[in-house]
Amino acid sequence: MKFTLSAALAIMLASATAIAFEVDESKITTPDEALAALTEGNERFVSGKPLNQDFSRQIAKTSEDQKPYATVLSCLDSRVPPEIIFDQGIGDIFVGRVAGNVESVNMVGSFEFAAALKGVKLIVVMGHTSCGAVAGACQNAKLGNLTALLGEIQPAVQLVKHDHPNENVCESPLVDDISVANVNETIKDIREMSPVITDLEAKGKLKLVGAMYDITTGKVTFI
Repeated sequence: MKFTLSAALAIMLASATAIAFEVDESKITTPDEALAALTEGNERFVSGKPLNQDFSRQIAKTSEDQKPYATVLSCLDSRVPPEIIFDQGIGDIFVGRVAGNVESVNMVGSFEFAAALKGVKLIVVMGHTSCGAVAGACQNAKLGNLTALLGEIQPAVQLVKHDHPNENVCESPLVDDISVANVNETIKDIREMSPVITDLEAKGKLKLVGAMYDITTGKVTFI
């Protein structure tokens, strides 16, 4: 009997531990709760106290379905992995990545799938400091298909140049101002391209926000 009781207690403890060390998506039911969950995750990451993710358990949990609560559009940059910097596990967030975190019809269609069909509560467009794509756009770089992608960032470049006519905006710190402007431009473009997303926003079921990631500190600031 003692062995059976001890075994039962061990199983209960292991189960409780597994639940405690992961994000419970089912408890995130509003856009504000989703934003808070990502904010708290980044705070854990920055403080060096991430969750002890049980990936094996998460694989089993999501083997038949997924219910992420947020979507993040981020840059391709290897220093900006959304799942890690927001301390999320398998099945918690959708992630779209492209140099310069710009939108496209395929990306926006993916966001519509995430929001309208899978019920995510939050879409985050996240730029970052010292972005190579932004710097390349500012310097009018040309390289194969990358040329067209960098062209998508030009509206942000022109906005910052207009505000700083006598300064070199392609250098720090103004190049980061272009990154912020580019985040805002991407959000504007997503809304213009997607009545599906704007309708969900109007109904309070979805929030679309911008963010900047600092590659020197690991901190995400929502804008």
